[in-house]
Amino acid sequence: MASTSAPRVCFDRGIAVTRSLLGWGAVAGPFYLIVGLVLALTRDGFDITRYPLSLLLGRFGWIQALNLILTGLMTIAAAVGFARAMRRLGGTSWAGGLVGGYGLCLVASGLFPPDPMDGFPPGATAGEPTTTGVLHIAFGGVGFLLLAAAMLVVGRWWARRGESRWAMGSQISAVVLVVGFLSGAVMPTLELGVLTLWIAVVVIWVWLASASVHLYHTVPHPDA
Repeated sequence: MASTSAPRVCFDRGIAVTRSLLGWGAVAGPFYLIVGLVLALTRDGFDITRYPLSLLLGRFGWIQALNLILTGLMTIAAAVGFARAMRRLGGTSWAGGLVGGYGLCLVASGLFPPDPMDGFPPGATAGEPTTTGVLHIAFGGVGFLLLAAAMLVVGRWWARRGESRWAMGSQISAVVLVVGFLSGAVMPTLELGVLTLWIAVVVIWVWLASASVHLYHTVPHPDA
């Protein structure tokens, strides 16, 4: 009597891990924005048209600090996924390193609160810069530049693969990010500066989520 055996299914654990790590890139942005907006809308005296979310790190700001740290860790996980996916697809791990650098800067920004601004926390006035305030701004600036560089690296890689629309979107995101950060740094107390900074922050998380999902679907399925 002839025996039949079920076809053997090959499962690639490495690809499964890569796709799992990339999933954190889609989670990080919504997590950060939802927690930050809930805090912003429930804190007395906080005006989202005048202040960046990082100002919530002031007094009793441990929740926003934790928000930044956890978001940074999620971003680092996604960065490892970027490096693994792009290497498998014939690219470079540079992009993963740059995204990971941004994640580290998020964690550091959560550990060093910014200085108060006029009016927030309620009754506060801007004074002499403190060491923690300067470090917060420095880590924020370095992180933004690292991620802008990652956007350009990924955009160039997509262009080489013939994915012109993804390449253009990534390159435009880099420009918006740099312009938004510089505008916010030059006009930190003006509504236009805060608005452009908000736009830059939203672009960051839209880009990370969309790039992570795109890479997730680009790498082969682990059962393939």
